[in-house]
Amino acid sequence: MSDVGRRRAGSGSPFEASIGFSRAVRVGPRVVVSGTGPIWPDGSCPDDAGTQARRCFEIVLAALAELGASADDVVRTRMYLCAREDADAVGAAHREVFGRARPAATMVVVAGLLDPRWKVEIEAEAVVVDRGTAEEWATAR
Repeated sequence: MSDVGRRRAGSGSPFEASIGFSRAVRVGPRVVVSGTGPIWPDGSCPDDAGTQARRCFEIVLAALAELGASADDVVRTRMYLCAREDADAVGAAHREVFGRARPAATMVVVAGLLDPRWKVEIEAEAVVVDRGTAEEWATAR
C-alpha cells in the first residue's frame, strides 16, 4: 500500500508503537483520529470522567492541529464510556470543545477499555475544506 498523500500524527502513547497505529491520519481533506484514552505524560490518570474526557480532547485537538485541522473541522465524534452515569460529565466536556461545530456524535457504554483506570475513550473525524470550496458549497444550496 502506498503512503503517498498520507500524513500521520503521533501523541507519544506507548500503545502506538506496540500496537502499530497512529494517533491520527490525514488523507486529502479527511483526518481520522484514533480512539484516544486519557493518557497524561507522567502516566497518571485522575478518577473524574469529565477530567478524563477533557484530557482526551486535548490529545485529539493536538493531533488535529498537527495535521492542519481544528475543532471546527470535526464532523463526527464517538465517545466510549464505561459507566452511563458519566454521560453528563463527558457530554459537558464535548460541548466545551465542539459546541460551535456541533458534529454528529455517538456516546456508547462499553464493558471496559484498554486501561482499567480509563472511564472514557474518544475518537474523531474531521474534513478540512478550504474557504473557496466552502463558499462554493454554500452558494450552491
